[in-house]
Amino acid sequence: MNWLLLFVPAAIALHFLAPHHDIAIFIVSSLAIVPLAGWMGRATEHLAEKTGEGVGGLLNATFGNAAELIIAIMALRAGEHDIVKASLTGSIIGNVLLVNGAAFLAGGLKFKTQSFNAAAARSQATMLTLAAIGLIAPMGYHYLARAEHVEALRGREHDLSLEISIVLLIIYGLSLIFSLHTHKNLFTGPAREAAAIDDQEPRAPWSLRRSLLTLLIATALIAWISEFLVASVSGAAEHLGMSKIFIGVIVVAIIGNAAEHSTAILMALKNRMDLSLSIANGSSLQIALFIAPVVVLASYFIGAHPMNLVFTPAEVLAIFLSVQIAEQLASDGESNWLEGAQLLSVYAIVAIVFYFLP
Repeated sequence: MNWLLLFVPAAIALHFLAPHHDIAIFIVSSLAIVPLAGWMGRATEHLAEKTGEGVGGLLNATFGNAAELIIAIMALRAGEHDIVKASLTGSIIGNVLLVNGAAFLAGGLKFKTQSFNAAAARSQATMLTLAAIGLIAPMGYHYLARAEHVEALRGREHDLSLEISIVLLIIYGLSLIFSLHTHKNLFTGPAREAAAIDDQEPRAPWSLRRSLLTLLIATALIAWISEFLVASVSGAAEHLGMSKIFIGVIVVAIIGNAAEHSTAILMALKNRMDLSLSIANGSSLQIALFIAPVVVLASYFIGAHPMNLVFTPAEVLAIFLSVQIAEQLASDGESNWLEGAQLLSVYAIVAIVFYFLP
């Protein structure tokens, strides 16, 4: 998709020469971010080549989520807290349903049945359930205590969100120790099989300098273009007849997840399902347990007022259902093309619901 890089200068030109054309800026900026996210993923692959599946998946998810974090920070600066929450929701359900679904479908069409480490997958599914609880609890408090004075409730919600964010960050750190140190054998994947596949598809590795430079340039450009994207969301949503929530949950999330989409599907086509799942589920975990809490903490220094973790009922329901499906799929340690189609159908249903929400 390197030809999409042509949209990078186009987005910059539109921003400065036609700042009132929100739809054009939104579409062109979205297309410009996709190849940049892809280059971030490619550079990360080269950094992760000498690591195990677990570390490789963590690196890919981390740098793949850089786009989501940048978009969230830019939206935070603009005071668009609804867009931030919607994009976080979309990233979580997008990785669990869309990325895993596309990977299961693509890999299943090439291989009749694919296997992965069920224990590792169940561990990630349990962490996703914990993450869902961390996002459900503030919404539950909001509706249980809404009879109180609005200003007092808002202050308590900020305190509650801050404290829950700290808990989520701590458990995320513990999960890294579990997956990278004490139980790393669960997440290493079939190294011998992966090495054999890589030997069949030789390629010149990038140097550390080239990989880091590519990451730096891609990240800087994504940060710049994300600012154009966020500024055009409201106008584009109004002209296109879509809600800002739908654009955040579906459109912006798909754009931000471009790196994970391509890499997870590629790994599934190579029959490296441990790495594919590690990228997709690991990315969702990072969004819920790291990116969301970090954004809450950052909101105390960026923007007019702090952001809380009170998501809408539709967002919480979508996250909860996605997590439940992920837990079911992790139970047997095998995947096939039908499971991929099922995941994609659930994602389509969720997208339709968000489209029709006022």
